Amino acid sequence: MSVTERLNHIRLKIPADVRLVAVSKTKPVSDIMEAYQAGQRVFGENKAQDLIAKQPELPEDIEWHFIGHLQTNKVKYLTPFVGMIESVDSLKLLKEIDKQSAKNGRVVNCLLQFHIASEQSKFGLDLEEASQILESEEYTKMKHIRLCGVMGMATFTDDKEILKREFIMLRDLYNSLKNNYFPENKSFREISMGMSGDYLLAIEEGSTNVRVGTAIFGTR
Repeated sequence: MSVTERLNHIRLKIPADVRLVAVSKTKPVSDIMEAYQAGQRVFGENKAQDLIAKQPELPEDIEWHFIGHLQTNKVKYLTPFVGMIESVDSLKLLKEIDKQSAKNGRVVNCLLQFHIASEQSKFGLDLEEASQILESEEYTKMKHIRLCGVMGMATFTDDKEILKREFIMLRDLYNSLKNNYFPENKSFREISMGMSGDYLLAIEEGSTNVRVGTAIFGTR
């Protein structure tokens, strides 16, 4: 199957109110263009240097999501154009995004990344750390970031019970933050969870934003 065929196959399964992020990491510009020509406009990359290299070669109306661990020294290269940074896992990183976005006269959408997987290698906050960020004086002064919700990376497993438990955990974290910090904020509405092997289960548990790579672009 071609990229276009796989993309259309997935689109048929996803509700209209769920955003599909086509994860193009390690894939050439030609593959991204095929998906673009098939109507896809939201793409995700997990390495800053790859995204910085690809972005100028592709159409300007692509909405880029950064989904990998982001070092603060790379933020300045992304803030001129990035649509959303899904992987905010510290106050330090959020402050840098705010600072660099201000230089570009932009407000950058961000998600707070939570650690929901059993693997220790995954990055992310816990509820206490997120609360400390949201209650900090530094956060209240930020004018160039917009927190839109939460993101999590589930355990790499075929065990649906484990995945379901982790997706429910992220949904509960979202609900807690929404109720305590963003009750009137219409922008805070995203739950980013689910990838190629588990996006349908993630949608069942409330995902609004799925990050699908292999199922669209083929194995890496």
